Amino acid sequence: MARVVRFHEHGGPEVLRIENLDIPALGRGEIQIRVKALGLNRAEALLRSGTYIQTPPLPSGLGLEAAGVVEAVGEAVHGFAPGDAVSVVPPLSMARWPAYGETATYPAHLVAKHPPSLTWEEAAAVWMQYLTAYGALIDIAKLGRDDFVVITAASSSVGLAAIQIANIVGATAIAVTRTSAKREALLKFGAAHVVASADEDLEARLKEIASPDNIRVVFDAVGGPIFAPLTAAMARGGILIEYGGLSPEPTPFPLFAVLAKTLTLRGYLVHEIIGDPVKLEAAKAFILDGLMSGSLKPAIAKTFSFEQIVEAHRFLESNEQFGKIVVTVD
Repeated sequence: MARVVRFHEHGGPEVLRIENLDIPALGRGEIQIRVKALGLNRAEALLRSGTYIQTPPLPSGLGLEAAGVVEAVGEAVHGFAPGDAVSVVPPLSMARWPAYGETATYPAHLVAKHPPSLTWEEAAAVWMQYLTAYGALIDIAKLGRDDFVVITAASSSVGLAAIQIANIVGATAIAVTRTSAKREALLKFGAAHVVASADEDLEARLKEIASPDNIRVVFDAVGGPIFAPLTAAMARGGILIEYGGLSPEPTPFPLFAVLAKTLTLRGYLVHEIIGDPVKLEAAKAFILDGLMSGSLKPAIAKTFSFEQIVEAHRFLESNEQFGKIVVTVD
């Protein structure tokens, strides 16, 4: 048996329970991992609360990212052996392939050997943030040298990953955060500019930084009223990639900016990369190269123990973090 985290009803962090369950037999093409660390994602809080894009039957497990040691491999698995240090690419369904547990089972194509220089905590914080940012900025937007890219929710793990990827390709990263509290940390992390949307005129500051209408790419996790100033500052033919909906307020459609500038507003899910074997391999190669060179390095906001999973989810929803929240598993 192994301890796992499940919830029997939707609600706040308090609905999470640690339970003992039998370990299922390995299927063909699967790998069993003894988990050392978990990376937390906002999608897990949404699944727990019943507001995610997937609504699984209850009780349900959850979790998208883990790192640990291979315990066993199923039939037709090649390239992995017991004892290998590995991390997990987020599955299309965390209810089908939950990470929150002492033991986790995954299809072999979603398991990766990460650079040995990474700690367990760092390895558990790799794939969701970098795959999400890579898919939007590199695969879709074709971000390159001399581009300006606006990154909202910049102190989130995905926001920080986007800053690092922008720097790798020579683009100028403009980090947007709510207040000035994280300004210095974002600049130190590699943002070329930081705009505090609650303290400054967002449209005016963006136009000042990038000159009027010179922002080709916007990578947004917020939505809501911020759409108006973001699109007003964008370049003709620019693209706004929306991958979240953190704002509780309605998101207006900026009709005249879209028409006048022939803008593209595009919804995006990381599943577009994970579900395409060719794109996934290209993304993994890019990310592993960055990890090995040191140009990509996960920022760990805070670490909790497995027994503190409820407290970890409370901190996840506080929006106080700078980077990834990690849970260690003994």
